[in-house]
Amino acid sequence: MKTVYFFPLLSLLISAPLIQATERKPNIIIVFCDDLGYADIGPFGAKKHATPVLDQMAREGMRLTDFYSTCSVCTPSRSSLMTGCYPRRVSMHVDEKNLCVLFPAARKGLNPEEVTIAEVLKKQNYSTMCIGKWHLGDHPDFMPTNHGFDHYFGIPYSNDMNRKEVPLPLVRDLTVIRDSVQKETTITAQYTSEAVKFIKSNSSTPFFLYLPHTAVHLPLVPGKNFKGSSKGGAYGDWIQEIDWSMGELFKAIKAEGIDEHTLVLFTSDNGSAREKQGSNLPLRGRKGRTDEGGMRVPCIVRWPGRVPAGSSSRALTCTMDLLPTAAAISGGKVSKTPLIDGKNIWPILSGKSKDHPREAFFYYQMDQLQAIRSGDWKLFVAMDSKKRNWGNPEGKKALALYNLAKDIHEDNNL
Repeated sequence: MKTVYFFPLLSLLISAPLIQATERKPNIIIVFCDDLGYADIGPFGAKKHATPVLDQMAREGMRLTDFYSTCSVCTPSRSSLMTGCYPRRVSMHVDEKNLCVLFPAARKGLNPEEVTIAEVLKKQNYSTMCIGKWHLGDHPDFMPTNHGFDHYFGIPYSNDMNRKEVPLPLVRDLTVIRDSVQKETTITAQYTSEAVKFIKSNSSTPFFLYLPHTAVHLPLVPGKNFKGSSKGGAYGDWIQEIDWSMGELFKAIKAEGIDEHTLVLFTSDNGSAREKQGSNLPLRGRKGRTDEGGMRVPCIVRWPGRVPAGSSSRALTCTMDLLPTAAAISGGKVSKTPLIDGKNIWPILSGKSKDHPREAFFYYQMDQLQAIRSGDWKLFVAMDSKKRNWGNPEGKKALALYNLAKDIHEDNNL
């Protein structure tokens, strides 16, 4: 028997439309990498691997330098992108065993009553597809096609979920088409091919493409054509393949004549897992922690003629903001009851505002609030026992205060 947690979004109110009724609604593409560190791409300081496509994307769009995931591990972070809420609000901060992510055949998943970004856009007559790693429940009720996506192609969870290897199926909609793609080196190419097909077959109508890549989560499986292509080993090779994949998306958009009608956002679900492989510099910490390196992620947004080219923003933004922003730019609806946590950040993306869209951002580790950021200030709260995503608690922790504008590495406790 599956466990379902009910936090329904009970009512919807129309938000102020940012497009005119006669204007074409923008296509929206969100590319969500897995365990990609803050400085793992050129626009944020990568040194060991080249990302020319992402470099160009940044020159033609906006870098969000203070963009956050809501958790430093997979499942909770993804739930926020989908729902516009902190993971705890939608009961996706832990699984049914109080572990930090969902495991294969988990009894828990994203509640079908939750309103997702895909469902908001479906009501605006968008074609919708999810391609890649879902990780919000693998029972049929929890899969993408029950959360507003017309189609799905990808894997239901991570490729290293148990100490004993379990099958990692490749799924189309709700049908398993391959029993296991555990160490499949063609997975990025397959995702890319599916994405290009979706773009080409939906270019005449508004579409929403959510592309949560398997890369660069362990095990590292870059495509054969990219092995040895970087100075960063298999990790860097796979990042360079992701850059190639982004290039294929842009080629398809331009070939279909929809470049000026398409917003593309590139980011990661959390920081890099291993500092020797990825780079979260100049941030401290890594995946699994509430230091900046665990939750601040690279983010680039491009929409020709709408997002100022070559710009950057230090506004305090996060994955929860994508749902209300997508609603705003599509003329759709945004949830009001119960309150979602995301903010419409279109004024920032359009270059019309430099203000922080929120008074505070909260850093959670499962059910434990560990830190709060307001403006440039970050406060780690005092704890008798600081939880970790994996393993035993760290023990007692004292208050710590940092000015992130002057001390981005969190070295000087004030």
